Amino acid sequence: MVALESESDALETGDAAPDFELPGTDGETHTLAEFGDHEALLVVFTCNHCPYAQATYDAMNAVAADYDDLAVVAINPNDAEAYPEDSFERMVDYVETGEIDVTAYLRDESQDVARAYGAVCTPDPFLFGREDGEFRLAYHGRFDDATSPDAEPSGEPGFEMRAAVEAVLAGETPAEAFRPARGCSIKWRE
Repeated sequence: MVALESESDALETGDAAPDFELPGTDGETHTLAEFGDHEALLVVFTCNHCPYAQATYDAMNAVAADYDDLAVVAINPNDAEAYPEDSFERMVDYVETGEIDVTAYLRDESQDVARAYGAVCTPDPFLFGREDGEFRLAYHGRFDDATSPDAEPSGEPGFEMRAAVEAVLAGETPAEAFRPARGCSIKWRE
């Protein structure tokens, strides 16, 4: 397993969030527009099997729980045929056991949404703030500075993402524009 860093040339700061319509673990189909009653949106490309992704679950869940004006949408784009742990059925299990507890956990079977966002690894978080009725990218980067799944961050888990979320919710620009996430490569279909 190789730790990849997300690319800074995905979406640019200020770009609108690409639309999506994806099935969720709750049995519903979800779109970008339905999260429009929130002031901010955190889209996290993640999965079930990657230890880097698993290491951020607690921080991701805590961010989702702590900010009422933030929707946290986890999206799993991985090839579930090659990685059965990333199947939709296992995604449902992760939600039912509380391992993943966010606003919505969605399946990107076609991988088109991950490509539209420019996601390259799991986890790969994109934070958007609402401007003129649409979500615009404010921060693309890691949850914190832990360098491996077993490493401890230099502050509270998820401290960098929390700082970015708090800035966006206060109508400010996050101090760090891009801090690459570390994780497993997205498992693209051949």
